[in-house]
Amino acid sequence: MGDLLIEAEEFEEYGGWVLDSQFVIEMGSPYLLAHGSGRPVADARTVVDIAQAGSYSVWVRSKDWVPVHHPGRFELSLGNKRLATEFGGNGQDWSWQSAGDIELNAGPLEVTLHDLTGFDGRCDAIFLSRDGNEPVEGAGHDARAWRRRLRDLPDDPTPKGPFDLVIVGGGVTGSVGALVATRLGLRVAVVQNRPVLGGNASVEIGIGPRGERGTTVAEAIARTPDGDLQVGRLLEAEPGATVFLHHQVFGVSMDGDSINSVDACEAVSGREIRISGSQFIDCTGTAILGILANTPTMFGIEGAGEYSESHAPPERLNQHHGHTIFFRTRIADDPVEFPDVPWAIEVAKDFADLGGQAEAPGKDNGDGPVAEAFRPPEDDKFANLTRRLTHYWEYGQWCDPYTEGEHIRDHLLRAVYGTMSNIKILEPEKWANLEFDWVAHVPGQGEFRRYIGDHVLSENDIRNHVKFPDAVVKNSGAFCLHHPIHEDYDFRLKNWTWDERDDEPFDIPFRCLYSAHVSNLMMAGKHISVTHVAGSVCKFMGNGAQHAIATAAAASIAIKYGATPRQVHDNHLRELQNLIVDTLGAE
Repeated sequence: MGDLLIEAEEFEEYGGWVLDSQFVIEMGSPYLLAHGSGRPVADARTVVDIAQAGSYSVWVRSKDWVPVHHPGRFELSLGNKRLATEFGGNGQDWSWQSAGDIELNAGPLEVTLHDLTGFDGRCDAIFLSRDGNEPVEGAGHDARAWRRRLRDLPDDPTPKGPFDLVIVGGGVTGSVGALVATRLGLRVAVVQNRPVLGGNASVEIGIGPRGERGTTVAEAIARTPDGDLQVGRLLEAEPGATVFLHHQVFGVSMDGDSINSVDACEAVSGREIRISGSQFIDCTGTAILGILANTPTMFGIEGAGEYSESHAPPERLNQHHGHTIFFRTRIADDPVEFPDVPWAIEVAKDFADLGGQAEAPGKDNGDGPVAEAFRPPEDDKFANLTRRLTHYWEYGQWCDPYTEGEHIRDHLLRAVYGTMSNIKILEPEKWANLEFDWVAHVPGQGEFRRYIGDHVLSENDIRNHVKFPDAVVKNSGAFCLHHPIHEDYDFRLKNWTWDERDDEPFDIPFRCLYSAHVSNLMMAGKHISVTHVAGSVCKFMGNGAQHAIATAAAASIAIKYGATPRQVHDNHLRELQNLIVDTLGAE
């Protein structure tokens, strides 16, 4: 009765703070991020009701994201009292920090977060205890149950469905798959862990989709005036589509080797739902359903001897494509100061080239206002680093992308901030008016685990244009391999392989699009059943959309016959291929 949990994501006014929900599985909860690129952001505010007057112990869950330097500090006001404790500066990772006791009156209480730096302070929650209880730490079952109890949320997820098809992941791949499936007459649920659709192509990140297109894909990825993808409006117009935005899938329910349902949590409310369905397609790019179902997956880079691939290294590497931070700069009308950032220069070192910018949603690889590569006087050390490609800003190739995602993002932020500081310091007059226009707090995601299907597509399958009897769609593009890390700067690629082969489209067999281990699970996107080298071309978002079209058609036939995807392959392959041709032909 005397405990009150105030979740930051439920604040009534975010002010200049932004909601960051991308690391919930890692650290346990969405949080507010003071993402001001060096300028303190406006206060976040909310009002809560204090049921009983008295002395309350105050705890705040935050993170010191660069210990020793403490760049992300903030303060808290309860009513008209600003607490003396600074948060985000205690040298600790995510943890509850005590701020002592405070006398509170019964009734409404205004709660305010005051950013002190503009450099990504983060607040997860505030805990007020009348009874002296301490908060529960972590991201596990006990912490989730404790939060549900204090938020008066039910212990069990609310049922949703059943649906014919559940698509997890609402990027270009999942969105196109849902659009096709609903137009084929299925009742479809789309579960997307971001507040918008589009994934790496969304307005949050803004990569221009590459690979195979077609009328449906072009229709879906057309942008609205604000840069968002049109596919959200298209799905809203489809009565058979239900879109669950900002829902993170965290569990699956199995019946033998098939999935019955997925559990997902809504970012702001914390409410959990259980979405049941007949067929499931994983379009997350992270193979999350396979991981939750404890199925075997592939990870890393296969050695040359495994599939005889010319682009494979001699020995297997526990390495993958990393993540990328997108940003944009501009020249202001007046000089703009940039704070001292020794904690960022630790990462950036003396790097001083802000090329490779996202000029607008769908338009990356831009120069920004810096028309030529920046050079310190009489220094040519950046000569081999002037490729103005957005993805040259990349990190995390040896990190675990499932448990170290926040660290990867933060390392890239330090690199970008430190580079801005270097430019300002080295040529202060020339770049006096240079400032950030936008720095994404959501990174473009790289490579995760890949599924194992009844066939693993390899470089040679693609290069030799193997004729598969179960070919369902075409993919196109170059082998696109990122080679980390530059010897001086760990946030820069060392090199890049762009092998266009013969530049002809190649076949994708259906056996690469369903799981060999989960009977009603298909996959579309960069985590289909491919080697690392083959995946470097299949990963393009337009190509993933083709996988999604094929799996949507397969789901329709599976529903029609009460079959599994493998049974569709074995018994209804010609019908599937004809349906896909009809679907693509209708374009």
